[in-house]
Amino acid sequence: MKQQGEDGHRITVTCDFASGAVSYNIYIGFGLLDRAGRLIAEACPAHRYAVVSDSRVADLYAGRLLESLKSAGLDGTLFGFAAGEWNKTRETWGELTDGMLRSGFGRDSAVIALGGGVVGDLAGFVAATYMRGLPVVQLPSTLLAMLDSSVGGKTGVDTAAGKNLVGSFHQPRLVLIDPSLLTTLPEPQLIAGLAEALKHGLIVDASYFEKLAVNLERIYARDLDLLSDIIARSVEIKAEVVSRDERESGYRRILNFGHTIGHAQESISGYGWLHGEAVAAGLVLESAIGEAVGVTEAGTAARVREVLLEARLPVELDSDVEPGQFFKVLEVDKKREGSRTRYTLLKEIGQVAGTAAEGWTREVADEVVGSVLFGQRPGGV
Repeated sequence: MKQQGEDGHRITVTCDFASGAVSYNIYIGFGLLDRAGRLIAEACPAHRYAVVSDSRVADLYAGRLLESLKSAGLDGTLFGFAAGEWNKTRETWGELTDGMLRSGFGRDSAVIALGGGVVGDLAGFVAATYMRGLPVVQLPSTLLAMLDSSVGGKTGVDTAAGKNLVGSFHQPRLVLIDPSLLTTLPEPQLIAGLAEALKHGLIVDASYFEKLAVNLERIYARDLDLLSDIIARSVEIKAEVVSRDERESGYRRILNFGHTIGHAQESISGYGWLHGEAVAAGLVLESAIGEAVGVTEAGTAARVREVLLEARLPVELDSDVEPGQFFKVLEVDKKREGSRTRYTLLKEIGQVAGTAAEGWTREVADEVVGSVLFGQRPGGV
């Protein structure tokens, strides 16, 4: 449910566990970074706060957050690491937790994640594991983190074998989204973040997808009012899905549309591709796979490709990705079941093809996937 108040839009996520329901609020509003201390004190009281951020975001915003905490009578300490997806590792997790231990952080502490998706995933994993679990607050700074990764409780680190293969579900106590932080976001990050918003439209809301398609220039001109509305709609979609399936055992799998292929491309590139760029290619290619197996409406892939190209996003794999290399990476995909790779596929724009009985995914033979991905190359698959 979305409500408007003095701190902007408020959306509540409720996850049902056997032990009872867990709820948290997501606020979307301008100036929330400077009001964060008061809201954190109310929703996540703690003796001390470990503020985890990367080197880029810390230089821009950590001082303001620490001042907000201080103004609210809270004790915050910054723990930083070098920016970049390639630093979302067990080694960085170890350095952060060791730093907190040296600084005397106990079980009465909390973690605040200030940054993009890498920071949110890594800081969330620190919170999930430090002294068997601390509360975490998400304060995202990128478009992708604001409208997607800060919501839902997925945390983790990357390994040499693949992306997010070590991690935990750990829901935040609070999410604070300040769209004004997007004024300093590099353009490639802004563009990449839009891929997840387009995915939200593709899986549940065709009118939202088309709204994004006709407003691309306003988005890239950083119309903050429009971006705030987009963030709110995507967060509503993500919150509704997560509330139905907190641990990705069923309905939440619809959020994986574009991600099976996207994660493979991201991993093969050595994380040289931004997450949103890789997902964008996955959206187009998994639409084409759906058409190839007869579950996706004809013409869907062409429309998705058209919009993604207009959005300045990739629509195919790197030309040097080899079939053997690609399918080797899929062998360690988290969504794989036994020896089978399952895909979230569309029925049409705005609706997935799966059902609850099928687990919202479909098994697709590697031969079909290979034909779609590599069949147009000289020599075929």
